[in-house]
Amino acid sequence: MIREESLQTLEFDKILNAISKFSNSDASLKSILEICPLYNREDIEKRFGQIMEIQKLSQEGTPLKISQFQDIYQLIEKLKPEDSVLEPIELIAFWPVLQIIYDVSSQIRNRYDLPLLNKMTEHLTGFPEITDIMERSLDGSGNILDNASSMLFDLRIRIRKLDFKINKRLEEITKDRKMTPFLQDNFITKRAGRWVIPVRMDSKGQVSGVVHDVSKSGETAFMEPLEIIGLSNELENLIAEEKAEEIRILRYICHKIRKVLDDIKTQYSIIVYLDVLNSIERFSDLIKMDIPQINDSSVINLVKAKHPLLIILEKEGIIKKAVPLDLSLGGENSVMVITGPNAGGKTITIKTVGLNLIMALSGIPVPADSSSTFPIVNELLVDIGDEQSIESSLSTFSAHVSNISQILKKTDSKTIILMDEMGTGTETVQGAAIACAVLRDLKEKGPLVFATTHITDIVVFVYKTEGMINASMEFDQNTLTPLYKLNVGEPGQSHALEIARRYGLPEKIIGFAREMLGNMNMEFYDLLSELKEKTFKYENALEDLNKQKSGIEEKERILKERLADAERQEVGMLEKAYKESLNIVMDTKRQIYAILEEAKKEKKRESIKKIQKTQKILEEKIKGFHKETSLSIDEINEGDTVFVRSIGYDALVAKIDRQHKRLKVISGNRDLEIPISEITYRRGKLPDLTNVRERIDEKEEEFPSVINLVGLRVDDALSRLEPFLNHASLSGFEEVTIIYGIGTGALLKAVQNYLADHPLVTRHRTKSQFDRGVTIVTMK
Repeated sequence: MIREESLQTLEFDKILNAISKFSNSDASLKSILEICPLYNREDIEKRFGQIMEIQKLSQEGTPLKISQFQDIYQLIEKLKPEDSVLEPIELIAFWPVLQIIYDVSSQIRNRYDLPLLNKMTEHLTGFPEITDIMERSLDGSGNILDNASSMLFDLRIRIRKLDFKINKRLEEITKDRKMTPFLQDNFITKRAGRWVIPVRMDSKGQVSGVVHDVSKSGETAFMEPLEIIGLSNELENLIAEEKAEEIRILRYICHKIRKVLDDIKTQYSIIVYLDVLNSIERFSDLIKMDIPQINDSSVINLVKAKHPLLIILEKEGIIKKAVPLDLSLGGENSVMVITGPNAGGKTITIKTVGLNLIMALSGIPVPADSSSTFPIVNELLVDIGDEQSIESSLSTFSAHVSNISQILKKTDSKTIILMDEMGTGTETVQGAAIACAVLRDLKEKGPLVFATTHITDIVVFVYKTEGMINASMEFDQNTLTPLYKLNVGEPGQSHALEIARRYGLPEKIIGFAREMLGNMNMEFYDLLSELKEKTFKYENALEDLNKQKSGIEEKERILKERLADAERQEVGMLEKAYKESLNIVMDTKRQIYAILEEAKKEKKRESIKKIQKTQKILEEKIKGFHKETSLSIDEINEGDTVFVRSIGYDALVAKIDRQHKRLKVISGNRDLEIPISEITYRRGKLPDLTNVRERIDEKEEEFPSVINLVGLRVDDALSRLEPFLNHASLSGFEEVTIIYGIGTGALLKAVQNYLADHPLVTRHRTKSQFDRGVTIVTMK
């Protein structure tokens, strides 16, 4: 379990405080501040899913219908005793809660695209019966309405009338000239619940009545005149009856609520949790957070991650735009040591890792790309900051060592460790040796470790040790300023001398310090600087190459488009030419048939066959220009719908013969067996067939002098009609039948126009057979 100290160190409480500002109730605010990491992947992903569904509602412009409501947990407990009665002002706290429950239930009900919210709210009712009673009995300020009961309505009418009567009589008394000398003023007021008039103290004996109060100055006595005492007593009795009726009404409402109190508490808890999720979603939307992936392996991968508190400061204009972080740890390497200059972002980097991890495990979206992944961990151990303590007699170094000792005891393979400034607080060589030993021990135990340091010996140790990797914060050598960007795989340096020079340390001191470093250290740092400079140049060169590659790819795309346009134009021109050739052949055929009509010899039939062959070749060439994508046998499953070229309609795949690459399909009322080459993707074109189709097909088999053109386009129909008429003429038929269907009438008109000028046709007539159009043709 992740310790509270780790959460505090990484400032998770500040994230929760920021989320709580979006809550609608003290109850949900309290629940938000109690959010902590979860340890079950299913629970985390469930919360993510619920937040995504709330986000979907917001994107649709219909955010979750939750408004301000009170915390009624204490009122629920107060109402549990059998005879307990709540005050009206307490009862109206239930009203908005029940209304929100009802509104949310109505909003989510039947939204099957929101399965998680639907399941959560499936038992919400809002208790409309109680809401109706409260609306009829109480107003928004907690006053009991006249219509709460007929008795209350009657009592209040009587009270108002009697009150008016008393006031009117008192006004008459104050205006009476005989009474004026004894009055301090002419107003009417109440004292101890009784109507009174202000009488001068020295004249109170002159007025018959009862003194109920005296002014602070002692000069005025507030007296109830004797003649209205009876009316006032009657008024008090009515008010007492009114109070009793009000208590009876409140008791009745409380009784109704008490009967379903447990259900109200359950449904209220769901609303509180929904408000928590809604607050998380609104905060997430504010700083553009995303939902990451959770894995069961020991791998953490951050893509474009930021520290959420930095994003808030960025939005407030306090800092410049935060630099995103990319890193990955786990698998081959389990230890990452980050080096770099002071104030270069090392500590913020490991805090970003830790805080993003806590948020992800708590089911809160993270300020990182959705491709980021986080592992389920049992513990997050942190050693960040100066923990020196006078009370505990701990120095900075002692505090670090004490923390690290606890980390070594508690760590396992399901742990992530964050350690800042390793090796500091004591003599450098010994501090580095201890840090290297700690890193070595941690690597053997298997946790993921993120650490920072300034010490070169630790960097060298990490470089030489398998399973560990160096990383550094980028630094601008020219301006001597940090860039806050992490480079994984490269060690960094502190740049202490350069920064000291920039901030005004005398050159004499800088020079002496450089000499004290020694040649070996200086060579190491110079080599490091040279390596970084070369890396920077290579990265720039690679970026230029990528730009050139993108430019070449764009040019290739443009060339391909132009080539495709040219090919389409060529196809169109050739298609036009072949169509013109086909028309010429059709005219020629008509002329040949007219000339050879009388002589039915074998030679003539051979000539006709040659012409038909020529026609077929031309038709195939034209079809070749209408290229369609064919389907492979592996792409098709039984029950799929495909387009069959040979019939011109969509058909249902009934059976697949993969060995012979053939299909059995159903189109309308017909079962067909076709090769795979005859099909392509569905076009949504269905045959308009009935049982008549079967009867017509039977007639076609029985009478070879019939041709069926149903469902064909005009061009296809006429190309089939011509050889049919030729065959009929050569076979000596006197009459033939053409079936074309009714449809839009386009095919009927085209066929009749075609027959009108045909040399082999004497006449034709049209009649209706079944539900299809039929033409009877008389041959010459």
